[in-house]
Parts: sequence; C-alpha cells; structure tokens
Amino acid sequence: MTAASLTGESTAIKLAAEIAAGKLTSVEATEAAISRIEQLDEAINAVVVRDFDRARQQARDADARLAKGEEAPLLGVPMTVKESFNIAGLPTTWGIESAAGNIVHEDAALVKRLKQAGAVILGKTNIPPMLADTFSENPIYGRTNNPHDHGHSPGGSSGGAAAAVASGMVALEYGSDIGGSIRVPAHYCGIWGHKPTYGVISMEGHFMPGPEEGASRPLSVVGPLARCADDLELLLDITLDRPLAKDTILIKDAHILLFTDHPSAMTDDSLCNLMEHTGALLEETGARVSRSTDLLPDLVQQHRDYLHMLNAVMNAGMPRPDGTEVTAQDWFVLLDAQAQNQRRWRSVFEEFDFILAPPSSTAAFPHDTTPMKDRRIMINGEDHAAAKQLAWAGLVTFPGLPSTVLPIGMVRNLPVGMQVITDRYQDYKAIDGARQIDALLGV
Repeated sequence: MTAASLTGESTAIKLAAEIAAGKLTSVEATEAAISRIEQLDEAINAVVVRDFDRARQQARDADARLAKGEEAPLLGVPMTVKESFNIAGLPTTWGIESAAGNIVHEDAALVKRLKQAGAVILGKTNIPPMLADTFSENPIYGRTNNPHDHGHSPGGSSGGAAAAVASGMVALEYGSDIGGSIRVPAHYCGIWGHKPTYGVISMEGHFMPGPEEGASRPLSVVGPLARCADDLELLLDITLDRPLAKDTILIKDAHILLFTDHPSAMTDDSLCNLMEHTGALLEETGARVSRSTDLLPDLVQQHRDYLHMLNAVMNAGMPRPDGTEVTAQDWFVLLDAQAQNQRRWRSVFEEFDFILAPPSSTAAFPHDTTPMKDRRIMINGEDHAAAKQLAWAGLVTFPGLPSTVLPIGMVRNLPVGMQVITDRYQDYKAIDGARQIDALLGV
C-alpha cells in the first residue's frame, strides 16, 4: 500500500491470476466488489449507475468459461467505467438533467473490448455536466467526494472513476480526457492514470446524448485509470485500435526535462518541491535532468490556441457568449497551428526522453459549486483563477501527446501526482518511465 493509497485491495493483474488459478471464483470477486461499493459508496458517491444483477451473470459466465479452460487477460475481473460510455440497457446522460432517461442500446467500442477481455462491468461512475469541470457533481447523481477527504473534489471529469479506484471499490476504471479529465482525478485521488496519444483508442460510443452519434471530437481521448503501472499497460494492450511500439529506456540513461514553470499557470510550491525531490533522486541514479530548454514551443501561444480549439469543440461550433463564431477559416488556422506545434514538440523529444510536469497547480481543492470559469483557488497563499490550471492539461492535449500520471507524495494529507510525458505514439514508454520513477521513489 503506497502513501497515497487508501486500500490494500489486489491489483487487476493479481486478481485475474488468482481467478485463473482457482484461488477464488469470478462470482466471489464480483460479490466482494459489490460489497465494497455498498459499504463505501454512501460516503463517496462514485458508482452512480449500478448494474449488479447483470454483473453477477457476467461473473457466472466467466466462471463457466474458466471451467472450459478458456483464457482472457481480465477474465472474471470486476471493474467500472465512466458514465459517459454507452453500456446497452443503461442510461448515458453526461450529467445533463434532460438526458436522465437516455437508455442506450449498444455498448461503446471500448466497453466491447473490455468485455471481450473478460471484464465484469459493475456499473458506471460519476461526472460533472458535459464532462466540463474538475468538480464531479451533476443534477442527476449528485456530488462525488474525494476518498482522502470528503470535503474535497475528486477531480473531473473522471472524478467518480478515480474515487472508485482510490477507495478500493474496484481495481480498474476507464475514463476520458480533453482538459485533464483523467490526469487531474488521478492526481487528486492518488492513483495512476494514462492519457493516450490522440486517436489510438476508439471513441465510438462515447458521445453526448442525442438522436444519433456523430464524429469523434478533436482533442478528446479515452484512457485507463488504475492503482499501478502494470494494470494501466494491460488496459492499454486490450483497448488500442492499433499496436504501438513498446519502447523503453532505463531511467538512469534518460535525459529528462523537469518542467514546473508554465508562463500561463502558477504551481504551488508544495507540489514543485516534491517534483524537485523526484528530480534529485533521478540525478542520483545517473539521469540527466534539465530544468529549462529553448526547444519548447511558445507555450503562451500554444495555450491560447488550445483554449480556442477546446471552446470550439465543447460548444460544437456554436457562437461564443459574445456572439462571435468560429469560421471554417478560423478552424483551419487552428489546425495549422496544431500541426506546427506537434512538429516543435517532436524536436523537443529528439533531445529529451521524458518531460515531467504537474497535472494541475495544486492538490485537490475544497468542494466549490462556482462554475469553473469563475472559480478561484489558493496557490502559495494567493488567490488565482482556477481555470488557468488548464494550461497543464493543454500542454499535452493540444499536441496530442501521451501522459502517465503517478502519485509522488502527500500535501496537507492529500495526494499529488506528476505527469510523465513522451512523444506521440510512445505511450508504453511513458507508462514504463512512470513505473521506473515509482520504484525509485518507493512512495
């Protein structure tokens, strides 16, 4: 059990091995997970759509498959997924009150892959409306609390997902990320999360409620949350659209950029200090750790372009509050800027193996129903706009880079994490780099 962990429950890989070896059945593992949810979730409110009866049948089916000698990487392992994924027979609302009765009839592509791998799906976890906040509360399912401190946010939009994993209800979850929605909850709840390279995992069946699903949204990705690197890697194996190279490098041989000073977002000293401690440990192993480089793109302009693209995507091209609209020409200018930005990041990764950065500016903030655009947070004792923290999300999202978040310590009894970032399509390298850093930290 790590310093950031609230549970000694088994990881998914260990649980799958125990089930495969006959040490327990899928029915027993599923009933144990249901019991944990029933005991813990009244105070946390993470698993807001429960599908226990069908999960029990899935578990019985998994045990029958095992009895026939069948094998699958998650055969019989119980888990949950974010509310925004379609599961046939269950509501998909995205936290929008008018969509409360939106029962869908087909599983999302991601859910199909998890079931094919043998996973038992217990239900779905809580979100903010439209997946558009780092605070997981909506008018249908209410508020989710951080398992470490029920007075604080678990993050968002995959807040219920991270809370379910951190508290030990389940070992695995699947979320989505366009503005840090995997990375921030992992950071706030003290677990692991991976934001994949843009476009490598199907988004089909992860779409705002409506009469018919449309195109996948630019910037948005889906990805796993877990309590260890090995489980993240397994979920990536299971769900990728296409194979990615499993590149690795020994951390002692790596050139690393430790990056805590974003021109558009201040970072709390307590988090910077833990990252600096990590950097010092890496240097002791022989790694080269730099604190600055001239190779980075113009981060102020990158953040400005990210916000313009994000707002266009989130509003589906509708007019801005001031009445102005994003024209086709505006959109192509943004696409050109994004392509140029990606090429600049490629040159950064010709020099550096990893970039280490905060997932957000602070540890989890106290519950605050103020809209995110108006919310304020305290950083180093000073009042700041909460929305500026999006710069740490956009650092990775705009160029479509992969990022793995791992817990690195505690700040005022709340966990904090760190992003381990690599070039596009080097997802396995990011996860393995985080795994090696975790072993070095011995948290």
